[in-house]
Amino acid sequence: MAAANAQIGVARAAFYPALTLSATGGVQSSAIKNLLEWPSRFWSVGPSISETVYDGGLRRATVNQYIATYNANVAAYRQSVLTAFEQVEDSLAAVRILSQQIVRQQEAVNSSRTFLKLESTRYDTGIDPYVDVVIAQSTLLANQQSLAMLHVQQMTASVQLIAALGGGWDRSQLPTPAQVTQRPTKSETTIQH
Repeated sequence: MAAANAQIGVARAAFYPALTLSATGGVQSSAIKNLLEWPSRFWSVGPSISETVYDGGLRRATVNQYIATYNANVAAYRQSVLTAFEQVEDSLAAVRILSQQIVRQQEAVNSSRTFLKLESTRYDTGIDPYVDVVIAQSTLLANQQSLAMLHVQQMTASVQLIAALGGGWDRSQLPTPAQVTQRPTKSETTIQH
């Protein structure tokens, strides 16, 4: 945009006459031995001014062209800024919504664990058949998989947010896989096997 703005100034300067100052100097003689003598030297200093009388609207068209280029650059810059704000807002919303979904899904995983414990107890006492325990295990596994997918989506949205903000991250600050998912308790491990 700065370059396009400068071109407008250059194009407007063409409306004014061009003033040049020039100087020349040298030596001239018909004999080589007289070249270094004072009368053989000459010099000239003088201004020169020039102006185009008629150009058929070329200068005005050139100025209008550079103004249009500048306006196009401004519009492209504004569009880039709006796109950046859109990407940041979308990523922020995604991180926020996914955080809320993770909380709800964690509650579902906890409820599934409780359900599995109850069904295991009911099976051990002979009240329910083993198929109910398998259904409870399947429910817990499905909820844990959904929770893991939500964590992946949240991390992806976080990376997109960082990219939209124009930044990077340090690899040492990324969470480890152990921090992302909770490990099953010992009783769940023994029941599932």
